[in-house]
Amino acid sequence: MTTAMPRSPGAETTGDQDEDRHPLDAHVQDPSGMTPLCGADMFAAIVDGMVADFAPRVFAVVQEYGDRVDARIAAWGIAFDDHAEVVGVDGGLRMSLQTPENALRGFTWGSHITARLVWVNPGAATPANDAEFLRRSHNIRSLNRARRERGG
Repeated sequence: MTTAMPRSPGAETTGDQDEDRHPLDAHVQDPSGMTPLCGADMFAAIVDGMVADFAPRVFAVVQEYGDRVDARIAAWGIAFDDHAEVVGVDGGLRMSLQTPENALRGFTWGSHITARLVWVNPGAATPANDAEFLRRSHNIRSLNRARRERGG
């Protein structure tokens, strides 16, 4: 896990404790006297789990021309529990919607171009390069060979 801590402009210390405080510190309890919840590695694992558990789902709005004649990704979206954010790939279009499905109306044109949601499936991605493809292919061949040798 990588955590970046923002550094505000002019954060140099002057020696005067009141002058060194950020204006927003007046609204947040000072944690300097508090004990950490756990060690750094455990805290990183907890935060990683929290991010994985609460990550929004990513989807594409795909425009289809005719009956599988052609298709294009028209927008990308992020679905949260209570709303969705959609950004057009051509720039300039931003939508904040109650549900991802509400974006479809804006991308369906007449009777020849229909829109549909496609949820991102990371496992369906094309390998990044030939070496990656060969590595995956080799691993699959090795697994198949091992199964044959075991008789399974």
